[in-house]
Amino acid sequence: MTTTERPDLSWLDEVTMADLERNPYATYERLRAEAPLAYVPVLGSYVASTEEVCREIATSPDFEAVITPAGGRTFGHPAVIGVNGDVHADLRTMIEPALQPAEVDRWIEDLVRPIARRYLEQFEADGQAELVAQFCEPVSVRSLGDLLGLQDVESDKLREWFAKLSRSFTNAAMTEDGEFANPEGFVEGDEAKAEIRSIVDPLIDKWIARPDDSAISHWLHDGMPPGQTRDREYIYPTIYVYLLGAMQEPGHGMASTLVGLFSRPEQLEEVVDDPTLVPRAIAEGVRWTSPIWSATARISTKPVTVAGVDLPEGTAVMMSYGSANHDTGRYEAPTTYDLHRPPLPHLAFGAGNHACAGIYFANHTMRIALEELFEAIPNLERDTREGVEFWGWGFRGPTSLHVTWEV
Repeated sequence: MTTTERPDLSWLDEVTMADLERNPYATYERLRAEAPLAYVPVLGSYVASTEEVCREIATSPDFEAVITPAGGRTFGHPAVIGVNGDVHADLRTMIEPALQPAEVDRWIEDLVRPIARRYLEQFEADGQAELVAQFCEPVSVRSLGDLLGLQDVESDKLREWFAKLSRSFTNAAMTEDGEFANPEGFVEGDEAKAEIRSIVDPLIDKWIARPDDSAISHWLHDGMPPGQTRDREYIYPTIYVYLLGAMQEPGHGMASTLVGLFSRPEQLEEVVDDPTLVPRAIAEGVRWTSPIWSATARISTKPVTVAGVDLPEGTAVMMSYGSANHDTGRYEAPTTYDLHRPPLPHLAFGAGNHACAGIYFANHTMRIALEELFEAIPNLERDTREGVEFWGWGFRGPTSLHVTWEV
């Protein structure tokens, strides 16, 4: 740190992973006020917590992407979120064509709307539901699963995979010696990856011989010389990224949006009455509770000073976008969900050249699903007999959302 007076950050020694997973906001509110860039011992890393510092690092030529230790242990190398240069360019070239707005517009309605309707038909006559398990997550995983080419994998299995990979990825606690504090926390992620490979390997064999229009088939073939494909070991880390981050993001984003709207009944009524407000409701929902809360990182490529902190070359910084989206220097009353908040850019999907490639797909998946939900059940109410608990530090969303309506 520079020669200016240093804040006393000894309180960070007491922060645990359980604290961050249960409710990271209290810790990060204090970080934003006292040290927008600070070393957090339990994470074994510096953490950026304000909108200004997150955006500065994400877009700075003095930083490049790096995967967190737990993320690297979970995904392997090369995962698209943690590589740079030619490898990053190739992986983005591999995944981005299917996610371009003009391409998404071509098929998104025909993909997502029937899926949303199918899940709604299973409970819309019941007068009650748990929307995370019965609607939000299933629509999210089924839509992306079908896009990837995993139509034969049950939605509950896809949900199980992303939950196991999520717990592995966020098993981030480190010892003072730089070792994982809970190595057993990676076991279920390893089990999920073994099961994924047992199912996807035969599909890759098929797609190598007989390409089709599924995303993974395109990943194998697009941009390659005739008769060649990308090696499966090269694309598997990015498959795991999709089966975690891309699977959970739309589901948790729409669930958080619903919780926010339930906290403002008059705004929920506005959105139900005017479906054109759904995109605005979603934008505020993912700002209010960012599905990807603190899952990405950058590393300095040379000695650099940020927010008054001198960082040597090779210093990793975790990007806490969920905290940045609650920055009181950027947003008025950020802990409150407000449909009518002035539309300011947020960081729910990251920034810089490693911003989420699936922004357009995710937003439209959420839009279509919520349009169908509000059309089918316009008198939706949260079941106040059941609380709403959010969980997660790397990835965050409601663990359940009980609702009722008159049939």
